[in-house]
Amino acid sequence: MKKEVNIFPRIIERIEDWPIYLLSKDRPEFVRQIDEHTFKRISSRHRKDLADVLVKAIYQERIRIKESPWKVDPPNERSFWNRISKKLIKKSLDRDDHQARSVNEEILQKIIHRYSEEIVGTFQISTFRFAQRFLTAFFNRIFNAAVGRSLRAMFRGRRNLYERLNVVGDVETVRELFKHGTVVVVPTHSSNLDSILVGYAMDQIMGLPSFSYGAGLNLYNFGPAAYYMNRLGAYRVDRRKKNEIYLETLKTMSRLSIERGVNSLFFPGGTRSRSGALEDDLKLGLLGTAVEAQRAMVQKEPKGKVFVVPMVICYNFVLEAPFLIEQHLQATGKENYLRLRDEGTSIRAWFRFIWRFFSTSSDIILSIGKPVDVLGNFVDAQGRSFDKYGNELDIKEYFQTRQDITEDRQREEEYTRLLSEKIVERYHAENVVLCSHLVAYAVFEMLLHENPKLDIFGILRLPHDDYVFPAKSVAGVIEQMQKELLRMEVAGKIKLSAELRQDPDKIVKEGVNNLGIYHAEKPLSFTRDGDVISSNFRVLYFYHNRLENYHLDRFVQWKAEGIEVLKID
Repeated sequence: MKKEVNIFPRIIERIEDWPIYLLSKDRPEFVRQIDEHTFKRISSRHRKDLADVLVKAIYQERIRIKESPWKVDPPNERSFWNRISKKLIKKSLDRDDHQARSVNEEILQKIIHRYSEEIVGTFQISTFRFAQRFLTAFFNRIFNAAVGRSLRAMFRGRRNLYERLNVVGDVETVRELFKHGTVVVVPTHSSNLDSILVGYAMDQIMGLPSFSYGAGLNLYNFGPAAYYMNRLGAYRVDRRKKNEIYLETLKTMSRLSIERGVNSLFFPGGTRSRSGALEDDLKLGLLGTAVEAQRAMVQKEPKGKVFVVPMVICYNFVLEAPFLIEQHLQATGKENYLRLRDEGTSIRAWFRFIWRFFSTSSDIILSIGKPVDVLGNFVDAQGRSFDKYGNELDIKEYFQTRQDITEDRQREEEYTRLLSEKIVERYHAENVVLCSHLVAYAVFEMLLHENPKLDIFGILRLPHDDYVFPAKSVAGVIEQMQKELLRMEVAGKIKLSAELRQDPDKIVKEGVNNLGIYHAEKPLSFTRDGDVISSNFRVLYFYHNRLENYHLDRFVQWKAEGIEVLKID
């Protein structure tokens, strides 16, 4: 029997009326505005040390070209920075202040324009329509071919990709907000598949117009991906570039785009979660552009508003988990682990993952969080803001100084920090716990309690062949954690999938099966006797971390319940 999926009608029927398309039509003017605004901000901030900013940027770029070249880099990259460097040395350094200032500003403008042209993408209707048809047909063909290999396909019939994407939350409120302002969606990030699946769900299920979204420039190394992302509203983000000029150009692009009413999507965690945990330390750069855009909008139009929508992406298993956890462990500096190749950027791995995913009953949940304004106050479907006591707020007042709306960078940085904290809070409240999450957490906690004197790196060096987790003991831990999760759900601190309301024995079975789907070294599997074992404690640790910040282990009576782990001598 097919699952019923609520498919919403399009908010804006004509693609020609979508904000992202209107911005693309005006691309030359948009680039000019980015150049102008970025130049004004940097030159005013560095009136006395502009040459130092340029020297640092040139040095960092030349190091990047030498040590980290990419195929996607323009062919004249090296010659451009060499010319800029020579001009700075000959016509700026050791010259009088007026001459130097003029040359420095000219060089700054050239660098900014190069960056803005690189960052800003386009949106072509024909490419978008083709991508819609192709992705839908491709995913459905792969899925139905995969399930067609099993007898159960005879009873399941054909299914579409959108039947695998469970969109939960108040979608109607989010849709209504498009009538009252600009929407910024900020999802969690754990896989390179996130952008594709989120974009598909917002287009095919939620009926939203396309968003402007950031795509890592490394993804453009693959020709077909570069072709489509260049024409589907993506703006390019090069994480190799750390200099102030590039970062300011990127932030200016985001701010001006939001001011123009273009709905935006970016991952505030900055990159995929290496540990597997929900993000709790967000990057404030692009997030701050939403705050700046809100101030600029109320300066021009008092009713203009920006709405921020947290989204939590919930997978049973993640393609890149082994690579990501290895990077996380390396970053701690506690142990020298072998560096693995990132499977998430391998096209062959993507196809293998998609095939394996579609050949199972494992769904993905996109949990749409409660919308907030840029100060973290909840908003209703009409876009009105309310404080924690239910009193309506006028957000314009938060940007006023003596009745005038003014730019105050220190104040806006504080607002950005508060917004970041609110998003993190909502990530944890909107997170949907799956069976795989809970079983991975429970089993790894059993391992921790069996070895209380070892730190996490000692735990991960334990021989996995020596440990068997009796199914009865795992179910006992699950039962106690399940009770606490149900209390937390009532308190609005978390969400539970329907499968989490089953008997603990069924949760164990479903959770282990989902975690044993893809990885060669299975984080969890069953023995012939029905007990639980792990072939890779590090990958198990990755999945365990999804629930780490909820401290569910505190609600388990470890000794009183007779919970045990069998250690094989």
